[in-house]
Amino acid sequence: MSKILVLNGNPKPESLSHSFSEAYSQGVLDSGNMAKVIHISELNFDLNLENGYAKKQELGKDLKNLQKEIQDADRVVIITPVWWGTVPAKLKGVFDRILLPGFAFEYQRGKANPRKLLQGKKGSIIVTMDTPVWYYRLFQGDPIIKTIKRTILEFCGVKVDHISRFGPILSSTQEQREKWIRQVNMAGQRDALKSAL
Repeated sequence: MSKILVLNGNPKPESLSHSFSEAYSQGVLDSGNMAKVIHISELNFDLNLENGYAKKQELGKDLKNLQKEIQDADRVVIITPVWWGTVPAKLKGVFDRILLPGFAFEYQRGKANPRKLLQGKKGSIIVTMDTPVWYYRLFQGDPIIKTIKRTILEFCGVKVDHISRFGPILSSTQEQREKWIRQVNMAGQRDALKSAL
């Protein structure tokens, strides 16, 4: 049985990302695996890493709990809207605050690349956008995926094996959104089975 952590990166309490998070986790549960959903709208923390890595900054209860959930998970799923080409500030604040040296990576003397401390975990990325997906990928360069996949998750050792993009959201119908929610639910079932292998 695999354990999957779903992080809803939309700071709004009600959103399509929220619906996707619940649908994905239900798919995981339907496959007989374990799911934990964390909505960043419910997290209370200072998102500013005010001294960089120069000084230790107290994490607080919510961020310590999130770190533990990441450590315990077989798969980490990031569900987020695209805001100004990349992630909302509060989600970026989560990454800045919890993916610290000694937890997510470790610098190695004399080596350019740090040791990846979250190795062995798998990852999924699900994004929503108001831009047409083809335009975002072709003309804007898909920056949110490059950021989350390459420079965050894979930098820490999480192997991303599932990416989904949905949009444009603003012009979508209720019928289209329900179809997307069903697709995300099926992705949860599929990813859970892959994580269990």
